[in-house]
Amino acid sequence: MGGRGALRGLRAVLWVLIVVAVPLYLGWLAWVGYRAGHRLPEGDTARWAPVVLLPPAAVVFCVMAGWTWWTSVVARSGSPLRERWVLATLVFTAVASVFCGVAGADEPSMSVGLLSLVVTALGMVGLFFIPVACSRQLPDVVRRRSAPAPGDPGA
Repeated sequence: MGGRGALRGLRAVLWVLIVVAVPLYLGWLAWVGYRAGHRLPEGDTARWAPVVLLPPAAVVFCVMAGWTWWTSVVARSGSPLRERWVLATLVFTAVASVFCGVAGADEPSMSVGLLSLVVTALGMVGLFFIPVACSRQLPDVVRRRSAPAPGDPGA
């Protein structure tokens, strides 16, 4: 029964992270995207781009990377995080998010950059783990990963 409780606890922790960090991140991203966009000159058509494009791109890129990673874990294949396109989407999302956070501040500083980095990291981790939290294979993967290997002395 302890294993089942631990799995429920793991899933609960994942959902708390998702429910808290993802809306905070997306709201923050829309707000700083709006502020960063409005620092551009009047009439510049790129003013709308950060607020309109960055939040959906963050969702798509992070959830897609998480889903790709999770399916490889379930299938026991190599990690797709070694693939350049997966890492490129995650790096792009992180850099664009932190940049908008700093560019949208009234007075950019190291603390604004750190705050942008923390909010970005929490939000991206929450988005990345949505496929894991929704997966029916989570208990099987956790049991498989926590079981001792056949050649180990405790097996």
